[in-house]
Amino acid sequence: MRKIGLTLGKFAPLHRGHQFMIETALAQVDHLIVIIYACNELPLVSLAERVQWLKTLYPDVEVLPAPDGPKETGYTPDIMRVQEDFILKILAGRKVTHFFSSEPYGEHVSCALGAVDVRVDMPRQIVPISATRIRQDWNLAQQYLDPVVYRSLVQKIVLLGAPSAGKTTLAAALAQALNTEWAAEYGRTYWEQHQSNRRLEPEELVLIAKRHIELEDAAALKAQRYLICDTNAFTTWHFAHYYHGSALPELAKLAERCWQRYAQVWVCDIDFPYADTWERSGETNQHEFQAFILQYLEEQKIPYRKVSGSVAERVQTVLSQLPPDRLLTVKHIH
Repeated sequence: MRKIGLTLGKFAPLHRGHQFMIETALAQVDHLIVIIYACNELPLVSLAERVQWLKTLYPDVEVLPAPDGPKETGYTPDIMRVQEDFILKILAGRKVTHFFSSEPYGEHVSCALGAVDVRVDMPRQIVPISATRIRQDWNLAQQYLDPVVYRSLVQKIVLLGAPSAGKTTLAAALAQALNTEWAAEYGRTYWEQHQSNRRLEPEELVLIAKRHIELEDAAALKAQRYLICDTNAFTTWHFAHYYHGSALPELAKLAERCWQRYAQVWVCDIDFPYADTWERSGETNQHEFQAFILQYLEEQKIPYRKVSGSVAERVQTVLSQLPPDRLLTVKHIH
């Protein structure tokens, strides 16, 4: 007889304890179904994103999103009946042989399913964590969240602007103020090492954009709540047009998709004195770059904010407008 397992939860967020239960189930059954409920505890992380965590980490698991799942929890007869009826409804007549949980509800749900009641680490001794504890204390996140989950919870803030607009200075200052990481502009480093006649080849620009994304993702694993990003793939795409009048399709696609990565886009004003260093192309070029960036953001309807003034003023402006923490309920950033 084929063994069909079932487990369920909100996975808000998906942590090592959840993973231990899922992996225990996978070792005992031929096929595993996971029902994932909507939740209020993590309002800034969509159900679709939580579903994607599971599909990424466990591609062989069948994930059933339950946006209309019961909100009430508890052990009164009425609440238990509503929970059981919903699970039977979403299964649509499919037979489950084993029900996996680490909660007391395992008894009544498995009974309703006619399935074996399998409890996994109920006292939380093997993996001593809960989603509630992680939501209350970000310091637990790196220890108990898979990189796939952790990285997606870090809010990326990207800084744009023409050359000598103060992006790098602001990125470093913000990271220090927030006790977090920042991702440097890889294109600048690459250009200084590999440029020929102040130009790079189209293929090199694709490499830069891809590598910059990789470095952002690596930095996100060390970041605390926020990651400050010095430019993005759009900047590299812009340089491709500046150098060659066009960009390779792969780079164009990276630039088009990159906006989904960022919680906020800030454009640094060019109110700083222009630093005419050897790698830059002059103040006239700076104004042309800035005008192009602003025009593009407006035309593409990409939300952005401008930041001006001294470094201290810029830092305070950005700090005052940080997006809400996706893991903790934080109303004010001090």
